[in-house]
Amino acid sequence: MRSLFNRRQFSQLSGGAALLASPTALPAFAQATSTQPEMTGQKANPRTFPQGFYWGAATSAYQIEGAWNEDGKGASIWDTYTHQPGNIKNNDNGDVANDHYHRYKEDVALLKDIGATAYRFSIAWPRIFPEGRGQANPKGLDFYSRLVDELKAAGIEPFATLYHWDLPQILQDKHGGWQSKDTANAFADYAGHIAGQLGDRVRHFFTINEFRSFVEGGHQGFDIQVGGGKTVHLGGAPGLRLSNAELNQVRHHAVLGHGLAVQAIRARGRAGTKVGFAENMLTAVPVMEAPDYIRAAETATRELNADFTTVMLEGRYTDGYLKRNGKDAPTFSDDELKIIASPLDFVGINVYKPNVYVTPSDDPAGYSRIPINASHPKMQSEWHVFDPACLYWAPRHVQSLWGAKSIFITENGCGASDVIADDGKVYDSDRIMFLRAYLAQLQRATADGVPVDGYFLWSAQDNFEWMDGFGNRFGLVYVDFKTQKRTPKLSAQWFRESARRNAVA
Repeated sequence: MRSLFNRRQFSQLSGGAALLASPTALPAFAQATSTQPEMTGQKANPRTFPQGFYWGAATSAYQIEGAWNEDGKGASIWDTYTHQPGNIKNNDNGDVANDHYHRYKEDVALLKDIGATAYRFSIAWPRIFPEGRGQANPKGLDFYSRLVDELKAAGIEPFATLYHWDLPQILQDKHGGWQSKDTANAFADYAGHIAGQLGDRVRHFFTINEFRSFVEGGHQGFDIQVGGGKTVHLGGAPGLRLSNAELNQVRHHAVLGHGLAVQAIRARGRAGTKVGFAENMLTAVPVMEAPDYIRAAETATRELNADFTTVMLEGRYTDGYLKRNGKDAPTFSDDELKIIASPLDFVGINVYKPNVYVTPSDDPAGYSRIPINASHPKMQSEWHVFDPACLYWAPRHVQSLWGAKSIFITENGCGASDVIADDGKVYDSDRIMFLRAYLAQLQRATADGVPVDGYFLWSAQDNFEWMDGFGNRFGLVYVDFKTQKRTPKLSAQWFRESARRNAVA
């Protein structure tokens, strides 16, 4: 289709330079990717992804590993938080979870069976450094080394996330966790150590997963608009209720930790190691595809992400962000901003839903928000507003605003009311509907020239879903948490066929 996007260099927008590694001029969206389409009879499949596209699934350490106090692992803030009654639905916790720590070989075999060519997993910081820093725990590192070897033997590319929220509890107790700049320095030390130990086999590292979720959820809590003026309140470990000024400083320390970790990985990793972040960027969707509406959506996306994505990719806090926060704005130095904007090899974004619909406006902001209707369709999770178009606009905004040359969809998926049928199978028809619709929009983005290099479905298997405990199932594989039996769902077959075709099945 002919793109209506108004292309321009990032430098024209902000006065800065695009901070991704080796920035070049943006490609034309109308230019199709150079792929060899699969042939069905005499007809080309019009929904093929670029050659070399990664078909992946994702998990995180606390949500699947279990073994919470085995082999020298230290306690994390999520261990502490889930052990306090009332914090999690049904008082569930991740003490055992999927027992992945002991069953990783079975789980890697399942990944291979469902056709995954990449696996995004996270490393538990307190499993490596029980004290947060200092002496490393060899048994912890050995687990991840064995996992990586198993993945490589199965032909699955490992993508490691260094922080998926399980901060060592001792850093929370001694320094106030991410309230202290010392935690950012400790994170960099840990990141450099992992790059030095695993970088011979792991070529892609994500520094931090979902800054917004763990910063705001864990340090103040936040409300999500779900339609009709209704909101859902979300929280998490360590369960603090900071002031706005304190929260903004935690935000700053988190992105500073990211920048320091990038530098540590560059220093300790092997040549050719690639690094980026994985953020649940707030995505503005234009109400219609017209140039002024698309510009409004770009403007909104840049400003809505001023505290995380924008500052990491531009090296500055927007004037609007600093003005809105006034005396509550974070304290920072120019040198810290340079560290935060350390050049990246790719941008990872977790995309589940549109965060806001916008129209053009003559107001100074340049856009107006449109409320989400009460009858807007949703997936099983109350927060999960359904609109596949967000998987087109999110990566497109990342390219158009910041000149990204490589983008990964690091999470996308949905919870569903999955049950084992009488024949022993799981017929998750709604998940297949969701995936087909969303991935069709992602393929449309790649066909328009957006450089998306891979997709990671959340999740490889059902797991501990934070505040919802084991009640919401997001996996391609059904897990009976009493017996630990794994059962691939119908969506796993769909995923395998899509990966085989490198196209939307």
